[in-house]
Amino acid sequence: MDTVDLPASETASRDTAMQAYSTGILPCQTIAELIGEGEIVLAEDLAADQLQPASLDLRLGPVAYRVRASFLPGVGGTVRDKIDSFTMHRIDLTDGAVLEKGCVYIVPLLESLKLRARTSAMANPKSSTGRLDVFTRVITDGATEFDRIEAGHKGPLYAEISPRTFSILVRQGSRLSQLRLRRGSPQISDTAMRRLHERAPLVATDGGEANIDKGIAVSVDLAGNPDTGIVGYRARHHAGVIDLERVGEYEIDDFWDVIPARKERSLILDPDDFYILASREAVSVPPDHAAEMRPYDPLVGEFRVHYAGFFDPGFGHDAAGGAGSRAVLEVRSHDVPFLLEHGQVVGRLMYERLTEIPERLYGADLRSNYQRQGLKLSKHFKSADPA
Repeated sequence: MDTVDLPASETASRDTAMQAYSTGILPCQTIAELIGEGEIVLAEDLAADQLQPASLDLRLGPVAYRVRASFLPGVGGTVRDKIDSFTMHRIDLTDGAVLEKGCVYIVPLLESLKLRARTSAMANPKSSTGRLDVFTRVITDGATEFDRIEAGHKGPLYAEISPRTFSILVRQGSRLSQLRLRRGSPQISDTAMRRLHERAPLVATDGGEANIDKGIAVSVDLAGNPDTGIVGYRARHHAGVIDLERVGEYEIDDFWDVIPARKERSLILDPDDFYILASREAVSVPPDHAAEMRPYDPLVGEFRVHYAGFFDPGFGHDAAGGAGSRAVLEVRSHDVPFLLEHGQVVGRLMYERLTEIPERLYGADLRSNYQRQGLKLSKHFKSADPA
């Protein structure tokens, strides 16, 4: 994600409008303070653009371990012990190496933590990681669940990486995951989100009022872009390797099949195929909040949506140049074919207050990859897809 510095006058006006809170998601300037104070430990100097408005990109270390299976260390266990037990071979990432689809890898990260008692963290794949169907989770010593790091945790961080559709070329320093930090345990309520939506609409639809019930409903757009007649993309099964450092260089047709709009405005998901679709709603994240997409109730349908669930402050927001931004949906059906129909709810957005407004918002400048997006593939592909 690219970011944009706020003009001093705009920063001042926003700071005046929002007090500092003792609990909530930490903005970039506070994350920088945690690095300076040693709560976040870096094995190498902070990289350019590694700090996002409300998260920190995590970097791969120099070694990957091909393991036999995914795992959690459990209470009292260490990731290193599991690596020693389950490693099939060791891979040097210094000059780059291919992680093959269908395999599971564990990579020690260049960041580790020494959190204080009131600071916890959560991780998620970066947007481009999810759009390539690279299943990525962060694990820690003693963990009983993925991507959740308890308050006061001290120790190394590891990425579990499993490319599902495309093999990928990575190297030391590649960024597949991001870390969001929280101080305290603020409650996320529908009442708070209704108030926030009344202040500044969080989603804009052509179907009436927002559906707020355990989050704000996000539905799928299967009407398609009237200019292109496209509703989405289906990944090809036998495509080439994608180098994560190559931006805007790959031909779409070499990796994806176009899904045209149909008059029925529906799509049957084939089991284990991977799809890129777009939300029906335009999404907005105010400067004083961050959002996370959570998969919809699996009892409603056997499919998963959105590996990469973090939406930074300023995404889709008018003041940051993002009016009309859609959520891109990474969709996979499991076990059986599943019928998706236009306007069907596929996920819910949860908004959470920041402790203070970040010094930078999600990108309004021309370098931004996903601001003002419509249906859009990852940044690695040439920009022939609709924006």
